[in-house]
Amino acid sequence: MEHNNKTSGGDFILLGFSDQPQLEVLLFVVVLISYLLTLVGNTTIILVSCLDSKLHTPMYFFLTNLSFLDLCFTTSIVPQLLWNLKGPNKTITLTGCAIQLYVSLSLGSTECVLLTIMAFDRYVAVCRPLNYTAVMHPSFCKVLAGIAWLSGVGNTLIQGTITLRLPRCGHHHLHHFLCEVPAMIKLACVDIHANEVQLFVATLVLLLLPMALILVSYGLILHSVIKINSIQAWRKALGTCGSHILVVSLFFGTSSAIYIQPKRSYGHSQGKFLTLFYTIITPTLNPLIYTLRNKDMKGALRRLLRKEQNY
Repeated sequence: MEHNNKTSGGDFILLGFSDQPQLEVLLFVVVLISYLLTLVGNTTIILVSCLDSKLHTPMYFFLTNLSFLDLCFTTSIVPQLLWNLKGPNKTITLTGCAIQLYVSLSLGSTECVLLTIMAFDRYVAVCRPLNYTAVMHPSFCKVLAGIAWLSGVGNTLIQGTITLRLPRCGHHHLHHFLCEVPAMIKLACVDIHANEVQLFVATLVLLLLPMALILVSYGLILHSVIKINSIQAWRKALGTCGSHILVVSLFFGTSSAIYIQPKRSYGHSQGKFLTLFYTIITPTLNPLIYTLRNKDMKGALRRLLRKEQNY
């Protein structure tokens, strides 16, 4: 009993990509560059959205929340990942693992709900344009954003606490590059069927349900645009929704592949690379997608640069 308690209170070993050591140097460079781009891109979106009064709209309010979320999400994962990739030491303390588990799970859950809210915002903008200002009132937007953040915190308090309380009987080799629920429950030395059911329910509520609501939102948008039967309407709808559709596809496409079938995904290289994509690469691509495809954001950037030049 003393041995088990001592081991369970010690460090975890994040095996990560140690089975492919030839890739670790390349991954270190890719992850470092992606993280720097994430910091620059998302910080730029936050600053531009706050400084340019023309972007003080519901769409950019939610985009600012998404950018801040992505900054925190990647920061909870990347420093530890870089430390593990740079050398043979691949350990993380129990406290560090718990913090990473709580923070990354909370922010990942929040992103699922926030992307759903952003789809609702786009639905109102396209299908109810005359009522948009009344429906998407600033106070209502703050309530919706609060719901997204609180849902993430609530989910992680339940899932994270249950996962960390599982007895591990000295098992501390984690076949992943981060502390995440599906990988953590595999260390348990007791029957984890109840935990798998609980994980499935959480996946249903915070991943599959948001995906369904997003599909409904865009189904209604598509139906509305088809009725108008205008090329201009199609272009406007694509300009309004295109960036969000691309971001949603990247995030939900990879994360659902992990959480819908965690038994098949975890412990295999494919699952690790999918996790790497939605935790590291997607937050890097989000700012590029929103700035390169968005006329308002590009216009705001130009206005701010002209102001700086005038000074």
